[in-house]
Amino acid sequence: MPSISDCKCVLVIGSTSGIGRSLALAILDLPSQPTVVVCGRRKERLDELVASHNATGRLKSVTLDVLSERNALKSSIEEIVNTYPDLDAVLFSNGIQCAFDFTRPDTIDLDSLECELATNYTSIVRMITFFLPHLIKLGEQGRPTFLYPVSSGLSIYPAAGVPDYCATKSALHSLSISLAVQLKKKNVHVVEIIPPLVESELHGCGFPSILFRLYCLLTCALVQGATQGLSRFWLTLEEYTKETMEGLVRGDPYVPAGTAVDRYKKFESGKLEAAARLYGQS
Repeated sequence: MPSISDCKCVLVIGSTSGIGRSLALAILDLPSQPTVVVCGRRKERLDELVASHNATGRLKSVTLDVLSERNALKSSIEEIVNTYPDLDAVLFSNGIQCAFDFTRPDTIDLDSLECELATNYTSIVRMITFFLPHLIKLGEQGRPTFLYPVSSGLSIYPAAGVPDYCATKSALHSLSISLAVQLKKKNVHVVEIIPPLVESELHGCGFPSILFRLYCLLTCALVQGATQGLSRFWLTLEEYTKETMEGLVRGDPYVPAGTAVDRYKKFESGKLEAAARLYGQS
């Protein structure tokens, strides 16, 4: 099974902080020595990242606003592909998280909701569409290529305090399954990364991150039993990165970690295979 160890050049979108940043640096450290292109809106953070971790010369950066107008986004992606013709993997870690209380509909900020939808889902669909001609071309030449969407354990069952966030991640989860089935014969491998609750910076709106973490911990405690300890529900960024990289290097078809592993086994096991059978019948 092809894996991330086969990649020559990996673009990590949303890599100025948190999970994206940590995975980008872990990929840079692979024995296969790929080029890693970190990508995000905040140029100063990208510059700091490259300056502090580029002893090998294999860490590059590019600024990109995933909410750019459609044609502008397409032009930006074409420029990235032209600059890095060996690009054979794209990891999508861009995302924000907003809280909405639909018991008080007058408080719902639809601009924030639509921004969350665009950031977490629509922009990724657009970018995948724009990257695919290049990745399919490489795949047809015999080089395995990869799309790595980062969803969430909340795509499997939601936290009601962040309903739109969970919905966007569920949409990305479903899309990942369908694309994995469709693109397999094109030698484009779609590998969904499914984080649990991770101690990291998540930029969003309307809900202080510490309160959301406490909400999730309380929810998990009620569901699974409070005596199990917080470590059962929460991974440090270091622990999460180690577990996820192990799955990526193995070439797993999907990569849950922490509590998302049990959620996936309970609710999602066999779905990818069932989707493949259904697609084969159409």
